[in-house]
Amino acid sequence: MRLDKIYTRSGDDGTTSLGDGKRVPKFDPRVEAYGIVDEANAQIGVGILYVKDSEIRELLARIQNDLFDVGADLSKPQNATGSSLRLSSTQVTWIEEQIDFYNGHLDPLNSFVLPGGSEASAHLHVARTVVRRAERSVAQLAATQPINLILSEYLNRLSDLLFVLGRFVNDHGHADVTWRPGLNQVSKDRPR
Repeated sequence: MRLDKIYTRSGDDGTTSLGDGKRVPKFDPRVEAYGIVDEANAQIGVGILYVKDSEIRELLARIQNDLFDVGADLSKPQNATGSSLRLSSTQVTWIEEQIDFYNGHLDPLNSFVLPGGSEASAHLHVARTVVRRAERSVAQLAATQPINLILSEYLNRLSDLLFVLGRFVNDHGHADVTWRPGLNQVSKDRPR
């Protein structure tokens, strides 16, 4: 792929081209879905800046590349003619292997984890929430148009992996901040 010119002016009318050349409004559910995937990719890029572990930075860079595959898959409808880049089940399996490996280095959870603890963890948790939003958008798209169902699996597992990595970069979970239910509720017995 070669981009000689960054602006084309073709989208000035509020439309954009899908991977099959069809023009749709920029608010089309398909465009919204791959736009959120792009946002997740950018947030992972921010997270990489704060992660000290080189292996995790490399893992996140690989995920960024896979997210371009996700975007390419979403940008070309299933019924389009010609070759298409489609996400594969091997990419989902790889994510699951990473979850198992990194989660194996963490103590089990006794409470929900609040996003934070360290800058790296906070950014990975933000990326996780953006991936969850992408997953919901892809599910909404799948309700009205045929898509590669592996996309939903991949995004679901990716959000799980980002959660695990957010804990891992928090000193293997020891710096996690956990939810304390009802901590700030005012009881009838306590004055405000």
